[in-house]
Amino acid sequence: MNYELFIAKRIIAAKQYKSSISSPIIKIAISAIAVGIIVMMIAIATGFGLQEKIREKLSGFNGHIQITNFDNNNSEITLIPIAKNQDFYPEFKNVDNIKKVQPYATKGGIIRTETDFEGIILKGVDKEYDWTFFKEYLVEGTIPDFKGDVTNDVLISKEISNRLHINLGDTFNVLFVKDDPSKAPWLRVVKAVGIYNSGFQDFDENFVIGDIRHIQKMNRWSTDEVGGFEVLITNFDEIGLKSNQVYKETASTLNSQSIIEKYPGIFEWISLFDNNIYLIIVIMVLVAGINMITALLVLILERTQMIGILKALGSTNVAIRKVFLYNAGYLVLKGLFWGNLIGLGILLAQKYLGFITLNSETYYVSEAPVYLDFWYILLLNICTLLLCLLMLIVPTLLITKIDPVKSIKFE
Repeated sequence: MNYELFIAKRIIAAKQYKSSISSPIIKIAISAIAVGIIVMMIAIATGFGLQEKIREKLSGFNGHIQITNFDNNNSEITLIPIAKNQDFYPEFKNVDNIKKVQPYATKGGIIRTETDFEGIILKGVDKEYDWTFFKEYLVEGTIPDFKGDVTNDVLISKEISNRLHINLGDTFNVLFVKDDPSKAPWLRVVKAVGIYNSGFQDFDENFVIGDIRHIQKMNRWSTDEVGGFEVLITNFDEIGLKSNQVYKETASTLNSQSIIEKYPGIFEWISLFDNNIYLIIVIMVLVAGINMITALLVLILERTQMIGILKALGSTNVAIRKVFLYNAGYLVLKGLFWGNLIGLGILLAQKYLGFITLNSETYYVSEAPVYLDFWYILLLNICTLLLCLLMLIVPTLLITKIDPVKSIKFE
């Protein structure tokens, strides 16, 4: 029998324990553990969730890696075509973990209605385009079908729909300037068959998704020429490695660029979330640990007579310290239980109800995203338990200073 654990259980189950002087202090310590784990779970879930959502939206509009011609063009418009017939298309055979390679082209234009006009970027895609991202954020209509003849169907954003008063099924004019500005611009009459809302305003207010064959015709490209290729990978954590591998496997006239290289400012900003998360975790663990140290010290002082009796009966300092560490471990586990119960409840409510909203112009999302993973929750609980118990080893040293003769008489 583990008699240290047996005594700890008897102390916890005793009525005197629940109505003792230390009772309110113990409740405060348990509450501190619970609040700490709630705050840490929310910080991690929303921090990682925001990072994941922003990465997802950037890759949804750009792919993970873009292959284009070497030129001085820093805009979103593709000017110099690339031959569609490439060794890496339609499949990257020399680089693993590549999900898809898809051609695209972009061209600047102006939407003109009876009352308004707005500059946009027409992103042309073909029948093999991966629509997974836009299907998730589709709010009205359907995804355009480019498998047949050239179509005027386009996918517009909710932002453009609201600003220009273009509803689902409406047709509208889009003007494209020719290479010779003295000539009349190209005119395309297109139809909004779908409306998406990604919440990423920088893209939503600019991008219209249409048939790549319109851009090929206006740019006088052949059907085997495109503006570039988007490469989708299976694991975002490998984007740096895959970007280098893709660059080595493409022709010397082509350049490959990951979205991290294309949008360094955004990725530097979201990387700061990690520092905030670590700081919150350190602060919460320290607060919870200090509260537990206080509670344990009070428990030890309250049980001074018991400690003296156990020593008189032959118990070692190590054994008695174990009794109080078991006791403290129970309190930590109780706090973790309630913290996880409340924390997961809040996170699940946010995940499915989205009651906490954000400014999409600042955070690129309209509501606080939640990332839930069993392993990080388990690791967070284990680390919190171990760190608190390690911090509690120090106050148990007080037990070694207690004299049995004096403590038995202690009142």
